[in-house]
Amino acid sequence: MPLNESGEMYLETIYILCKTKQAVRSIDIAEYMNYSKPSISRGVGLLKKQGHIIVDDDGYITLTKTGQEIANKIFERHVVLSDILKKLGVDEKTAAKDACRIEHVISQKSFEAIKNHFENILK
Repeated sequence: MPLNESGEMYLETIYILCKTKQAVRSIDIAEYMNYSKPSISRGVGLLKKQGHIIVDDDGYITLTKTGQEIANKIFERHVVLSDILKKLGVDEKTAAKDACRIEHVISQKSFEAIKNHFENILK
């Protein structure tokens, strides 16, 4: 079952939090995303059911291999697209917000073409 934008956002958030915290729990995701605990609980439950995360008995969340792959892809898109927009003169806040929207709808083929084009220009 393909992951929707919301699911991708949750995985990306877990990925980001794992870089700065030793352990991630639902409350950490809720605080980071500024979402309600029931919303996070539902999202985490869906990701667990789909096999993208593991939640242990103490509530600690770990990305599975597939969850990690998706999170890596979304995070890379966010970073690259934000960077490109900033290089085009877009302010940092707007670039991050727009990149967040684009990263979920752009095809892998188009993303790679844009990324490669800008890498070649900046060489």
